[in-house]
Amino acid sequence: MPMVNIQITREGTGAGRSAATAKEKAAVIKGVSEVLRDVLHKPLDSTFVVIEEVELENWGWGGLPVAEFRKQLLIEKQ
Repeated sequence: MPMVNIQITREGTGAGRSAATAKEKAAVIKGVSEVLRDVLHKPLDSTFVVIEEVELENWGWGGLPVAEFRKQLLIEKQ
């Protein structure tokens, strides 16, 4: 029985959006499940996919909270 844990950032995929939509998450679950079926021959009815959304302040990049890292990138590009 495969169990897949997927972490995504809690940011929208478009302007003004703060999270992935239920439709987007359903597509991810379907796609991951189908890959496991097609590649590893795991039945869909025994495959579990868990999506965990991570708030922006709960992850970092380059040794900094991600918001600070992104600000630094913008400054460096100027």
